[in-house]
Amino acid sequence: MAIYAMFLTNLYGFKLKKIGSHTQKKIIRLEYAKRLLSKLNIEVEIKNGHNLPKEKNGQFLLVSNHRSIIDPLLIEIVLEKTDIFGFWIAKQELRKSLFFGTFVRNGGSIALNRESKSMSDFFKSIKSNVKNGDSIFIFPEGTRNKTQSELSSFKGGTQIIALKNRLPILPIYIRTNADMALQSVLKDNSKSVKIQIEIGEIIDYKTKAGVEEVYRDRFKL
Repeated sequence: MAIYAMFLTNLYGFKLKKIGSHTQKKIIRLEYAKRLLSKLNIEVEIKNGHNLPKEKNGQFLLVSNHRSIIDPLLIEIVLEKTDIFGFWIAKQELRKSLFFGTFVRNGGSIALNRESKSMSDFFKSIKSNVKNGDSIFIFPEGTRNKTQSELSSFKGGTQIIALKNRLPILPIYIRTNADMALQSVLKDNSKSVKIQIEIGEIIDYKTKAGVEEVYRDRFKL
């Protein structure tokens, strides 16, 4: 399965390299997500889907909890029937990864270099993509949550991104422990595993409460 996943990820990474249209990139990213999740025998169940934005060309700061390497694929499935295309905030290391690098570089991402003394280029890249009409996707916990807690503390910067770019915040919570689900199907995928994902009501970017506090309230965490 690891060999297949690596082959598929790089195959679609090279496909994305040839595509400039963000509409087409969204289609390819979704196709990749469906193909790999189908191979894993993982199904996605969306709860409160009515909270997904309906307006055309809506721009958002999508925030989601993060437990598994398949979380970005799950988000692509959730957004299938929307017009939302977003650039993922991705660690610099992922862009150099033999497994993910080609896909991350070409699929639509903004590199976050945690070692950098200045974040000006990072914020400029975000602003540039927002001006072009795109959304921004981020895992505000900063890295995968490997603890027993439902949610790790959010890193700084999420609310700054929302405020600086006037982006309404679209909260998504992966209710099922996706990492446990993934480990389960890797051992035996003869039976399908369902992952439940909950969509929260939009959070105003001008909220005076912290994004983490409102996020926890939305999902009763």
